Parts: sequence; C-alpha cells; structure tokens
Amino acid sequence: MDATSVETHHEPHGHDAAHEHHELGWWRKYIFSTDHKVIGIQYGITGLLFLLIGFSLMMLMRWQLAYPGQALPVIGKWLPHIFGPGSMPDGKMTPDFYNSLGAMHGTIMIFLGVVPLAFAAFGNFVVPLQIGAPDMTFPKVNMASYWALFVGASIMVTSFFVPGGAAKSGWTSYVPLAAISDTGQGYNPIFNGQTLWLIGFIFLITSSLLGAINFITTIIQLRAKGLTWMRLPFFVWAQFVTAFLLVLAFPPLEAAIVMQLMDRVAHTSFFMPSGLVVNGTPLSISGGGSPLLWQHLFWFLGHPEVYVLILPAFGIVAEILANNSRKPLWGYKSLVFSVLVIGFLSFIVWAHHMWMTGMGSAVSAFFQTTTLLISIPSVIILSAFFISLWGGSIRFNVPMLFTIAFLPMFGIGGLTGIPLAFNSADLYLHDTYYIIAHFHYIVAPGTIFGLFAGIYYWFPKATGRKMNEFWGKVHFWPTLVCMNVIFLPMFLQGMAGMHRRWYDGGQGWNVANEHTIWGLTGFQWNHPISWAAWIMGLAQIPFIINFFWSIKHGEKVNDNPWEATTLEWTAPSPPPHGNFLTPPVAYRGPYEYSLPGRERDYTMQNEPVEPAERSRRKPAAEPVLVSH
Repeated sequence: MDATSVETHHEPHGHDAAHEHHELGWWRKYIFSTDHKVIGIQYGITGLLFLLIGFSLMMLMRWQLAYPGQALPVIGKWLPHIFGPGSMPDGKMTPDFYNSLGAMHGTIMIFLGVVPLAFAAFGNFVVPLQIGAPDMTFPKVNMASYWALFVGASIMVTSFFVPGGAAKSGWTSYVPLAAISDTGQGYNPIFNGQTLWLIGFIFLITSSLLGAINFITTIIQLRAKGLTWMRLPFFVWAQFVTAFLLVLAFPPLEAAIVMQLMDRVAHTSFFMPSGLVVNGTPLSISGGGSPLLWQHLFWFLGHPEVYVLILPAFGIVAEILANNSRKPLWGYKSLVFSVLVIGFLSFIVWAHHMWMTGMGSAVSAFFQTTTLLISIPSVIILSAFFISLWGGSIRFNVPMLFTIAFLPMFGIGGLTGIPLAFNSADLYLHDTYYIIAHFHYIVAPGTIFGLFAGIYYWFPKATGRKMNEFWGKVHFWPTLVCMNVIFLPMFLQGMAGMHRRWYDGGQGWNVANEHTIWGLTGFQWNHPISWAAWIMGLAQIPFIINFFWSIKHGEKVNDNPWEATTLEWTAPSPPPHGNFLTPPVAYRGPYEYSLPGRERDYTMQNEPVEPAERSRRKPAAEPVLVSH
C-alpha cells in the first residue's frame, strides 16, 4: 500500500501527525510502539512464551509425580546449573523445588500466559478493528501497560535464580506460610522468591488495570458511526465485561499484596495472628492480624479472575462459530445479557473457595446459592453456541476444530464444578486432584483451545497470510486427545482422595492406593497422565513452527479470507497505521450470514441496508397510524 493513501487517511488529523508517523524509527515502531496492533502482537508473543514456560515447569513436576525420587534422565543433571544446587541434586527433585514449580506454574500460566494473551493481546489487536476505531483511546497508557507487564514478568523470572529459588507458597500465597517462608539464614531480605513474587505481582496488576481502563474507554468512546451497543460483535462485549472485572477486582488484591509485602519486610501483622510458633520458637511479631483476611482479598480477585480467563475465549468462540456455521449467532441478546450477569455475579461467589475456613451456615448458604446461580448464564451461553451449530453448513477448518472442541471441554469443566458449590461435597473434594481436573478443563481445553482458535483465525488479519491447515490439524488432534488423558483421570484420583500438593504424588498415603480405578491405583494413574503431558508438549512443536514459518511463507490471502461479516475484515491485511482507509460506518448487526435473496452468504456490517431488505424484514402485521 502506498504512502499517499495513508496520507489521505490522516487528512482529518492534520498533516503533522502523518509526517510524524512516517519518521518513527525501528525502536518506536516495533519495541516502544503506541500502535494497538503492535502492542497486541507484543502481548501475544509474550503470552505464548510464558504459556510454554509455565507448561515446561509442569512437565518437570509430572516427572516427580510419575517417578518420585528418581533422577530425571538427560536434562536432570543440567537443571542444578540453571536453578541452583538445591533444586535437583543428582537430577532428583527436592520437595522445595517441587513447591516452587507448583507455585510458579500457576502464577505464570494465569497472570503471564492467559491474561496477556486472552485479554490484552486479542483485545488490543481485535477490539479497535472490530469497532472501527483508528487506535485505542490512550495509546501511551497502552504502551505503559505492556511494559509494566514486562517488568513484572522479568521480576517473576528472576526469582528462580535468587538464593533459595522462586516462591514456594502456592500460587495463592496463603499466609502465614507465605509471610514466613524464604526468610532467615541464607535468604536475602528482598531478593528472595516470595518477596520478589509479591513485587512482580504489583507490576502485573498495574499492567492489567491500565489495560482495562483503556479498553472500557475505547469501547464506549470510539465505536464507528452506526455501531450501536446491540450491533457490537459478541467478542467486544466479552472484552468489555472482562475489563470491568479487572478494574473492580484487582485493586483489593493489589492492596493485599502491599500488606503481605509489609508483613514480610517491615514486620507488620496485617495477616499474622498472635502466638505463632515456628520450628519450636515463638515468632516475635506484634500479632493480631487475620490470615483469613488474605484469603478473602485474594479470592475476591481470584474468582472474577476465572471469568477474566474464560470470557475472552467465549468471545472468540462466538465469532468463529458464526463464521464457520454460516448462520447468525443464535440468541445474540441472551448471550449479551448472560455475559453481563456473569460479570455481576462473579463478584459475589468468592467464598466458595473457602468452605474449609469454618464459615457459618448463613454465609455458606448465600455463597452456595450465588455459585449455583452463576452456572445459569454460563449454560445459556453454551446452549446458544450449540444451537448456533444446528442446521448450519459447517466448515471444519482449524479455527473451527478448536472451537467445536471447546464446547464439550468447557461443559465438562463447568458441570464438574457444581458438586464443589456445595460445602458438604467440597469438604471431601477440597484440595484433591478433583479440583485440579475441574478448573483445568475450563482453562486448558477450554480457554486455551479458544485462544488457539483465535490465533489461527486472526493470523491472516495480522500478517496477510494463513497458517498451514494440515499442520494445524496435526497440532489439534494430539492436543485434544492428550488433554483428556491428562485431566480426566484426575477426577478419579481426586475422588480416591489424592491431595493436589503432595510432591510424591500421594504415594505415601494409603487411601489413594487401596482400591483400583480401571485397573490402576490413584497413584499409578500418574504414569499415563505424565506421558500424555509430555506427548502434548511435543504436539505443540508443529504449532510453534507453523506460527513462525507462516509469518513469511504462509499462503497469501485477501483482506477477508474467511468471508466474515464484522468490521475488522474491511481493513487491509495487515492494517496500516490508523487501521482503515476510510472511517467505516455500520449499517447492520454483526452476524448477517446467509441472508435470503443475496448473492453471497455473508453481508458485511458496512453494507447499507437495501429497500428490498426492509420490506422483507418487517412484514406489516396491521396498519400503523401516522399522525401528521
């Protein structure tokens, strides 16, 4: 595309802005960029990198679970050189290192993997294009949010290499353990795993808050002419609600993290009760704090957080379902209202993570009720997606395969959560592998499948080239099979009583071993699970190669390769600075597929409504009185 068309697009903004844009150097254009597309791609690459790192930590843990106390072959002898001598002496994992891997796997996957990819990367890249905006409302705040994430991520990664290694108190960082771990002899007062975890987290929260404020403002202020609220693509609605969840839920946790940091470095007692005895000696602190307060503040973010993980995936799935079934999304308004109800209810269910804290029956009755209520809009959304498939002429391309797989996988994850809503059932299942199976079905074959679908789907918009279909399928099928081999047996392990945090996989505990399930004891199931996890790791290699190879060598496609209807497909691929050659105008809803009497089976949002359509749409049921 030549420079003159960019000039003319910038006409309304004045010539200075256009000239300034052309003089940007490489650093300002690709590293410290304020363009939402570059920032979206930065977030995306960062998120994918940390998903790989987080998954690698888990693959190490799976060795210890399947073969406890045995030396890890090949790479085992190198790991102490990376993570320090206390991690894997002679290639055998220490309990402390196992705890570090567990805490950091959870932290990295959620806050450095899925949130940057699902919310920030797809939101930044796709939302302004879908609403017909030239950029985000606050481009510099957008850049600041990415670099805050970068700083937080760097601190988290650094924590692996300080004396004593990374944080070991679980991804939830429960006090009093988190307040006293990594302290004392051999630990630096600041440069220790747990303190760095808290400091890094402050930057991650700041990043999310800056991003969320930007999204809310952009979606409210910068929609194209004619793009009313009920004409927004469902993906934009999902991102809009997600941004509100982050803005409202993260500040209490940020305050709590500062307080936990003070408990560690300034010896305050926000969360430290009186009378603590550690290793036989009473702790010299003022006391009087409440460990339960930390749990409340943490889960007040932690529960909206799981909807932060799933809502963007719902949005991606909606776009791809409508596009590949070639029919309008079923029940658009019920989808929108469901996602708004989820947003509201997600703030009043958090204590269902805390049934073990001995709350009274009135409080637990309230939280059990709200937890069951929030399953209703989720079921409405899932049902609408299934109905959208009915009667469609479905195209089974790679984005659609991941999307279709998302539906039953998310369904399993959601339905298995219902027993946990009851404190009586949860007393037994709490902190077992059942919990791990339940929420991983939602975030792994659920959310991450949605994200893979989105990457394959919007890749042509970002690069002008398609990813390879064959290798996409080679990526999809083993990943789908292995996901289920990994997580389905964990339900069985959990019901057999296997605890989720034991570093030897619970082999020392007889309940999980006294009866067999499908021929294996609870502990023996760790073998097939671990092998499936390692095979699934290999199955990601085709994706990684396909992703980077296709940037330069993929099949070249036009601006709308999937024949979709929403506004982002009216922009050039890849979109120039400012996105659109002429500001788009929306005349219709987002999913006008297979309209009767049309030559093509898709009608884009910027195509004006023809008079013939109007008469077909609204048959006059009775004469309408018109007053002059």
